[in-house]
Amino acid sequence: MKKITFIGAGSTVFTKNVLGDCMLSPALQDFEFALFDIDADRLSESEILLNALKNTLNTGVTIKTYTDRREALNDAKYVINAIQVGGYKPSTVIDFEIPKKYGLRQTIADTIGIGGLFRALRTIPVMLDIAKDMEDVCPDALLLNYTNPMATLTGAVSRYTNVKMVGLCHSVQACTSHLLKDLDIPHENIEERIAGINHMAWLLEIKSNGKDLYPEIKKRAKEKQQSKHHDMVRYELMDKFGFYVTESSEHNAEYHPFFIKEKYPDLIERFNIPLDEYPRRCEEQISNWLKTKEELLNDQNLTHERSHEYGSRIIEAMETNEPFVFGGNVLNTGGLISNLPEKAVVEVPCIANRNGITPAYMGELPEQLAALNRSNINTQLLTIEAAMTRSKQKVYQAAMLDPHTASELSMDDIISMCDDLIEAHGDMLPEFKDETEEVLMKS
Repeated sequence: MKKITFIGAGSTVFTKNVLGDCMLSPALQDFEFALFDIDADRLSESEILLNALKNTLNTGVTIKTYTDRREALNDAKYVINAIQVGGYKPSTVIDFEIPKKYGLRQTIADTIGIGGLFRALRTIPVMLDIAKDMEDVCPDALLLNYTNPMATLTGAVSRYTNVKMVGLCHSVQACTSHLLKDLDIPHENIEERIAGINHMAWLLEIKSNGKDLYPEIKKRAKEKQQSKHHDMVRYELMDKFGFYVTESSEHNAEYHPFFIKEKYPDLIERFNIPLDEYPRRCEEQISNWLKTKEELLNDQNLTHERSHEYGSRIIEAMETNEPFVFGGNVLNTGGLISNLPEKAVVEVPCIANRNGITPAYMGELPEQLAALNRSNINTQLLTIEAAMTRSKQKVYQAAMLDPHTASELSMDDIISMCDDLIEAHGDMLPEFKDETEEVLMKS
């Protein structure tokens, strides 16, 4: 029996969405869904939910839970990854609270910035362990990664293992429809071209019936900026740099040095920036799950409608050889985006079919957009180096090159903050060596 393995299956609602999508595909009815999570209670809840959904949908899939990751991965054809190393508590709380002591504020902290950097440092070793297991027990499987920080994790696994991998996000497929809806522009016969890096890909072209929509979009966006709304950062970036960016304003506020600034506190109000947004969401999700989980787990009529997630459609395309086009995160091998580094992970249109994943060559980005992407890529690449070398100096350098962190703190404060974060995370991080101390000891 063919197998789809879900690592991090204790993310019950997300697991239901992705594997529920798979249940609705006629091509995937003979698959085993292998569920693995380090949290036995959450794993059990996901199993109950998926079995109820299986019965309601009357599908032919087999659902099985595993307490051993290698067993779950054994002979898998597809592996879906959705882990969160360190969880909301303690690690995400640490990622927010320690930088706050230095006057460094964040909104989401899962991509770059100091929070994204440390999320990567504690997640990369686990991802490499998963990849090593895959090399041993399912070497031909495709890894579909949903875990952030997307570019850093996808880059580490793609460069340092033999695993076939693509990173999947939610922002590309929703970008154009949300923009047009927000500006009351009809979404009819749309042609779009999107490329860049994860959470900072660019809507390079948008047409309706062959007509360029950007002039009307920019006109309406300028008008909308006269009053407060939820997407002010992205509209400001479009006004100053010429193009709309795929990921939300609360994300992009912390990817740039322009918006969250202690010296200019009025910018937070002016651009409607929700500081500490991710902890608020986590608390809300935890509260909502505790209120609704019993009802959900006991619902014998549980059903599902296919979501906009890419995962099931990629697997379906590879099984049926009916091509599916999506925005995927892959290494920039061969210069898919020619003015970004080849070691970087880029987000570009990809085609899935029986031959695997084929990314599209996009050529050059407008130089100002490539420059903004490179400002984030610098930290992503150094974070990977820090994880692979276990060097504190590389951790410091990655943080110093982060646009938002560098715009707020001195080098000495950045080093001190990184040391505090390393200490606070404790066993959630591997041990990092101080090369300066080693040189002094040798001399």
